[in-house]
Amino acid sequence: MMITFFDKHICNYLDNESGYDESDIKLIKEKYKTEITDDLSKGHITTNVGLVAGSILEENPKNLAKNIKSYLISLSEIDNIEIAGPGFLNIFLDRSYFANVIDDSLKLGRDFGSSQNGNGKKIQIEFVSANPTGPLHVGHGRGAAFGDAIGKILQANGYLVSKEYYINDAGRQIDILTVSVLLRLYDCFNDKEFPDSGYKGKYIIEIAKELNSEKKLSNEEIKEIITNLPSDSEEEIDLLIREFKAKDSILWSRTKQESLKVVLKSIKEDLKDFKVEFDEWYFESSLGTLQEKDSKISSAIQELQKKELAYKKNGALWLKTNHAGDDKDRVLIREDGRATYFASDVAYHKHKVDRGFDKLINVWGSDHHGYIKRIEASLEGLGFSKEKLFVQLVQFANLFQGGKRLKMSTRSGSFYTLKDLIKEIGVDAARFYYLSKQADQHLDFDIDLAKSENKENLIFYIQYAHARISSIQSKYLSKNKILPKNHLSILDGSYLACDQLIHESSKFPGVVQRAADTLQPHLIVFYLRDLAQMLHSFYNDHPILKESKENQASIIRSLSIVQLVISNGLNLLGIKALDKM
Repeated sequence: MMITFFDKHICNYLDNESGYDESDIKLIKEKYKTEITDDLSKGHITTNVGLVAGSILEENPKNLAKNIKSYLISLSEIDNIEIAGPGFLNIFLDRSYFANVIDDSLKLGRDFGSSQNGNGKKIQIEFVSANPTGPLHVGHGRGAAFGDAIGKILQANGYLVSKEYYINDAGRQIDILTVSVLLRLYDCFNDKEFPDSGYKGKYIIEIAKELNSEKKLSNEEIKEIITNLPSDSEEEIDLLIREFKAKDSILWSRTKQESLKVVLKSIKEDLKDFKVEFDEWYFESSLGTLQEKDSKISSAIQELQKKELAYKKNGALWLKTNHAGDDKDRVLIREDGRATYFASDVAYHKHKVDRGFDKLINVWGSDHHGYIKRIEASLEGLGFSKEKLFVQLVQFANLFQGGKRLKMSTRSGSFYTLKDLIKEIGVDAARFYYLSKQADQHLDFDIDLAKSENKENLIFYIQYAHARISSIQSKYLSKNKILPKNHLSILDGSYLACDQLIHESSKFPGVVQRAADTLQPHLIVFYLRDLAQMLHSFYNDHPILKESKENQASIIRSLSIVQLVISNGLNLLGIKALDKM
């Protein structure tokens, strides 16, 4: 709001008063910035327009800054302007105009912090996309919180966002899930003998129980399947898959269908409980097969071949990815004619672009680092710019409880589920700590800390700031019946701290924009932490409800913007602001 107001007047000066060439004016407008200052000692707003203009015009930037100052200083909203450094203007606002920030923000309410910077561009975010082979664990939670928060932040900046979960329902992992259920259905092995490459969680046994009426193979047939298995665990599981498919294809198909249905239902329920919902659940199987002429996967492969980017070698079909920075070319179709996971991903990403998205955001685990170059190469090979794709790698979260790191293994079934975490500390605390660090940095998640009620627990500290303001408002209302409608500006100089709260709160729209531009929701976390700290310090240093009636009204009104910012900021992270704690 303040920034928009002064940008308007700066542009008016450039257009009508500066005498610069039109091309120079256009360039200056593109490059200069107006921002809220770090602190009030530097004024309320700062702009580098003098520095930028000096560089473009090859003139003394301080002299140019003086000219702009002479134009702006006549505005009634400005109290003073200082020229700092090589052409910066630090603008000090008239206090009554500065106080209007509160009124403007409260009028916007939930929309304070939002913008239309995205201009309706369509963005697709694909995240979580865990193989539907078991419940979501705490590692998936970090990607879920990140993808959902980024979606909310981008929407708040005027983008049209579609959130998508890609379901790998056509690959080997689903076959391993299916055979694991069948082995439990026929009680083929005890726990010690159960194949190392199979899935061993309790949920496998529960799915098998649901299919008990489907048992049709005889004991002799089962014995034949599980006798003389290879010693190599991967060869063992692959042989079991082939044997069960061959013995009873109908039972295989039924088990696969039911297992996928049960696991997907569990995933959807867990994500809903985590306050994450998707616009699209995209099945890998919908890409079709190589044998189908018009399938999405065969069309993508044919297009790459036409452009001579795919070539045959040793009976397999390869995609040229080395030229795009990959360490080697990659196989699309194996020697036996089966498509690789990579081939499916190529077709999937082609279909993403075909659906008209301006930008694709993939949230992947850090172990997918080497996959980025080959997907970029496939997009360019299909005639799309690789700039359309942005991949955010998310590091795994290490879980600690009682000072000890919890060990997790998906295959063995000994893992801490997302559902367990939600039950233990609640949705809001879980989402907050997942978002409390940059996504590509390691995260040590301390369950005991997340449950504590002290300032070391940041989510408690921030929510307590919001609740503390609500408590002050309630006490004020008990005596005054209604909250003040205007900022009275009666505070004396000793309440500079109150102005600092307003000033810090006015930074919120800029923080939201930076979080959207950089895809870093932790910037909002850090900002809310600092704002909460400022609020608590103010509360501890000033006996608010012992002030004069006029000062109380001004302080209460000032605290309203802090409360709004905390609420809106937490909302963008998918977290509820609390009025009582």
